[in-house]
Amino acid sequence: MYTLGINAAFHDPAACLVQDGQVVAAAEEERFTRVKHGKRPVPFSAYELPYHAIDYCLREAGIRLVDVDHVAYSFDPYLLLGPRRDDATITLPLEPSAHPCPAEWESVWDPLFLSYIVNAPRHLASGAPHHLQERFRGARPDGPYQWHFVEHHLAHAASAFHASPFEQAAVLTLDGRGERATTSYNLGVGTCLERLGQVNFPHSLGLLYEQVTGYLGFLHSSDEYKVMALASFGQPRYLDDFREIIRLGPNGQYTVQPPRLEERFGPPRRRGGPYEPRHFDLARSLQVALEETALALAGWLYERTRVQNLCLAGGVALNCVMNARLRDEGPFKRVWVQPAAGDAGTALGAALWVDACEREGQERRYQMDHAFLGPAFDDAEIETFLRWAKLPYRRLHDVADETAALLVQDKVVGWFQGRMEFGPRALGGRSILASPLHAEMQTRLNEIKDREDFRPVAPVVLEEEAASWFVGAAASPFMLFVYNIRPDKAALIPAVRHVDGTARVQTINRAQHPRYYNVLKAFQRRTGVPVLVNTSFNTRGEPIVCTPRDALECFWTAPLDALVIGSFLLEKPGGGA
Repeated sequence: MYTLGINAAFHDPAACLVQDGQVVAAAEEERFTRVKHGKRPVPFSAYELPYHAIDYCLREAGIRLVDVDHVAYSFDPYLLLGPRRDDATITLPLEPSAHPCPAEWESVWDPLFLSYIVNAPRHLASGAPHHLQERFRGARPDGPYQWHFVEHHLAHAASAFHASPFEQAAVLTLDGRGERATTSYNLGVGTCLERLGQVNFPHSLGLLYEQVTGYLGFLHSSDEYKVMALASFGQPRYLDDFREIIRLGPNGQYTVQPPRLEERFGPPRRRGGPYEPRHFDLARSLQVALEETALALAGWLYERTRVQNLCLAGGVALNCVMNARLRDEGPFKRVWVQPAAGDAGTALGAALWVDACEREGQERRYQMDHAFLGPAFDDAEIETFLRWAKLPYRRLHDVADETAALLVQDKVVGWFQGRMEFGPRALGGRSILASPLHAEMQTRLNEIKDREDFRPVAPVVLEEEAASWFVGAAASPFMLFVYNIRPDKAALIPAVRHVDGTARVQTINRAQHPRYYNVLKAFQRRTGVPVLVNTSFNTRGEPIVCTPRDALECFWTAPLDALVIGSFLLEKPGGGA
């Protein structure tokens, strides 16, 4: 049985294909179209289905759309429009929302937004771009597959629990908004998820973080991670303001008051303008308020469930500093975060949920211990493209050892190996690698990628060595938690040490990615350090590279020193650190 999961409602459209409980493939649309986050930030266009990502998933399985048994779309418009009648029409008319103050569930582009979602089955059957139509041929608005609208936060929750290593867990989802919910509390047991409560729009931690992100001069719907990094440079002197804005209530409830940011904190920072001390302090205050609130919500969920495991999903769960506080100070013994925790991951969750429902009574079969679910290109395909492009290259005899030799020379290496990662983090499939031994490497990488100079770069470490270099570190394959660098090791890896002494760590073992693991082992043999800098293989405003063409374009348009792509090495004439 094949189940196709689709996210298209908000940002980061994506597709995932599940076969009898196992994930075959998953990918974001941006990796194919090269449009960051898959679509314009606002207003979100629900009609832009992830046709390229769907085509890839079907191609990976060797099937066409008509061979799929179920399609799971991670948004249910009927939670807002009312129940369907037997003739498949809706009970409420789709009238324009031109009024200046929409109902609390609406946005300024509803209900056109909802009408596109209602018609998604027709768009899927007939809207594929011309060059992709072969795999979509024969599909009709009524199938032959069965269509399922899956509530957005249920898809988030399933993406966390059904991919986790736990048979029983509390599940907390936090994001900007779904149909109504912005936060949900769930108990997962076996293949079942029980909704224990939720917080509804307009009260939203995710939207508050977005508002402050925009106030600080960043893109409000995609640059929240920059605010998280900025926070380490400030003091929480506005924390009382955010405690007034976020008001905790009983039973896991909270309200978010209108923040009135300009009234409280003065004029916003102009995009590209200078940073003032108040900007750093504002970011820190927001971050601490988020962490405190998440700890309180997790505390209520623990009291309600009394289980030892916590799963997290939703865009707010990409905040690795918050995740670390939940790990260290929260009531749960184990915390697991799904690597594509944002909206892209709802394609995974919707597919796993429908698959589990259709296979009722059967055990869960999937456990997500890596995120390498995207396209791969073998050496024959790569070499054919290199020859076609008339580029000088050479085949490496020992890819890991020869790459480590370049890294020891402080060369910055584009690394293109195996299947692409699912989710926003580059984890060794499409990465830029560098030595962590010298502090100036952080500045150099930010210049190469045209990033803000306050942003840290992250380490990857051999899983078996992690605890020796980072305090309390355990397996952390998805780079979703920060750890303190051990004081006796800090001087050895200054490039990955953030201003607060932490690092956003990825661990790797041989089973997850043998060639990536072997590079770290080879670097350790040469330097005694089992750590490398790992940052995403892209430059500012561009998605992470997907294909050999993407990798070569990024390599030749950025000041990288070398590209290791499959078994081949490209270096720039006269290049060097």
